[in-house]
Formats: sequence, C-alpha cells, structure tokens
Amino acid sequence: MEHTIGIDVAKAKLDVHVLNEKRDIQFENSAAGIKECVDMCLKVKPELIVMEATSGYEYLTAAKLSIEGLPIAVVNPRRVRDYARAIGMTAKTDKIDAKVIALFAANCQPIPQGRIDDNSRKLKALTARRQQLLDMRVAENNRTEHSIDKEICRSITMVIKTIDREIEKVDRQIQDHIDNMPQLKRKTEKLSSVPGIGDTTAAMLVSELPELGTFNRRQIAALVGVAPINRDSGTFRGKRMTGGGRKNVRNRLFMPTLVAIRHNPVLKIYYQRLVDKKGKNKMVAIIAAMRKLLCIMNAMLKNNQAWKPKML
Repeated sequence: MEHTIGIDVAKAKLDVHVLNEKRDIQFENSAAGIKECVDMCLKVKPELIVMEATSGYEYLTAAKLSIEGLPIAVVNPRRVRDYARAIGMTAKTDKIDAKVIALFAANCQPIPQGRIDDNSRKLKALTARRQQLLDMRVAENNRTEHSIDKEICRSITMVIKTIDREIEKVDRQIQDHIDNMPQLKRKTEKLSSVPGIGDTTAAMLVSELPELGTFNRRQIAALVGVAPINRDSGTFRGKRMTGGGRKNVRNRLFMPTLVAIRHNPVLKIYYQRLVDKKGKNKMVAIIAAMRKLLCIMNAMLKNNQAWKPKML
C-alpha cells in the first residue's frame, strides 16, 4: 500500500503528508482548515488515512473525513513512535511526524474504523463525559475517608451531590440522543438485551466501537485488545498475553464482564469451565470471558438479532 496520507494533529494545525506524491501540506485545525483538508483528501483519493489519537483534537477531522467515506484509522501514538524508532527516524518535527504516520499507514496498514458522523461523535463525547464524572465522584468519595473536619466533609458531600446531578443530566442526554437515532437505538436495544450489559455500556459500545457487527470475531477481539498474543522463540513457549487495541473500551467492559459471569448463563458456564476444569487463573478466565462476550455481541449485531442463549 503506497497511496496513503499521514496527518499529524495539533491544537492549532494539521500537518499532512501525501506519501506517493511526497507532498507536505499544512492546514489550520479549525472548521475552515478541516474542510480544506477534507477537500484535498477527496481529490487525492488515498487507500488509507492515518492519524494519532491526540486527546480529542483529532475527533472533528476524523469525523469529517469519515462522513465523506474516506478510509480513516486513528491509532495509538505509541505504535507510530515504535515504528519510527524501528526505521531509524528518531528526529521529531510536525512535518516529519506526518511523514512517519504516512509510512506507518503504508507498511502496517491499520484497520480503518467504522463510519463516524456528527451524531456518533456527540454520543462518544457524552459517554466520555459520563466516565469523567464517575472518576471525579470516586476521587471525592476517597477523600471522605481522610477528612476529619466537619466543614471539609460538608464540602465534599456537596461536591458529590453536584456530580450526581450532572451524571443524571448526562444520562438523560445520552438516552435522548439514542432515542432520536433509530439505528443507534436498535443497536443499543440488542446489546442491552445481553445479561450483564446495561444501557450505559451499550451506549459506550455503539459510540466507541462502531465496527461492532461489521468485523469477524478475530478482528473485533484484536481491535479491542482481548486476543491472546503468542510470545514464542525457538523452543521457548512464552505466556500468552493480551493488550493493545482500544484500552478505553477494554477497561469499561471489565465490570460488565464480572456481572455477566455471575448472571449470564452462557458466560457463567464458560467462566466456570475455564477455572474449574482447565485450571485457568481467574484473571485469565475473566479476559477470556470478556472476549467471548464481545464476540457474542458482534455476532448479534451482524445477524441483527437480540440475545438468544439457545442459539449461541
């Protein structure tokens, strides 16, 4: 693959490298600049466009490119830096970074993500905000353990109540947003029919993992980072490990998986068989159950069906 584009995203600008033309262009990271960037990409018609995840600065550009049907992949910056070191490109400027990203796209060929539109982007932002509020509430609750002064305790209590109100407000916004999107509503209804998957987790999955239902089971497991990775060399057989992929999705699937292995009949039997009969470590069994849960949901959306344990 030689016809690729790398985009280095910063707060104020977008540095673009068109690999087969060996051309560098710079655009403002603004509505007008992003439109110019999209128009340029439409003229070039690349096989793949890659950019790094940069704390949200890439969201709008990725969404606009996706809306136009361009193949876009947002990757972990660490993968790109590891690739740069591997090919000996240790110098670092925005222009060089864009070129390295384009080379990474050509040689590593990351899987393009599913279509991102403005509605999906907004839902993703809402679910991310909900998680931020939950993290803030945990932090405040932890502070109550070390607070002796009544005034400090009162202040913490007030903050927790305010955060709770904000979480309720965001929950309503997420639900309203889903209700107004028939396709998203159908997907979340099917996902939330799985024992262990609630409405919030279903909303997170349709926003953070739009590829769910379009990939095969191996691809979706690798995308989330729950596929076992071989670590063998010669006669040595290393321990299989998981990792990489979309860490945020993996982290937020952990608690629903714990619920599923207790209350979902399919996952409960699967987990118990791994622990009791095969002697697997409990954490290994949980990750395996997470992978199975993910593959089940992927199959459900692919086949357009709700939870039917007898068919799985």
